[in-house]
Amino acid sequence: MLSDGPDPGADAVGYAQAQVLQLRQLKIGDAALERAVLALATAYQQFSSGSGAGGSTASAAVTKAAAAVNAICPQAAS
Repeated sequence: MLSDGPDPGADAVGYAQAQVLQLRQLKIGDAALERAVLALATAYQQFSSGSGAGGSTASAAVTKAAAAVNAICPQAAS
């Protein structure tokens, strides 16, 4: 887990909101991982801005961005 914020299953929007600032503050030396983490922060921000509507493109963006982070650093965004 990237942080110990709210449980994503209990409060998906609160979870997304809790991640954005922390992800943007990470100091990452690997350029590809940094881009993936920033994309995840952006996806979380869009998700929370849309109130986490199920099945939305914002939800799909979070899934895609998390997969990109996990591809570089397994289970980091799990």
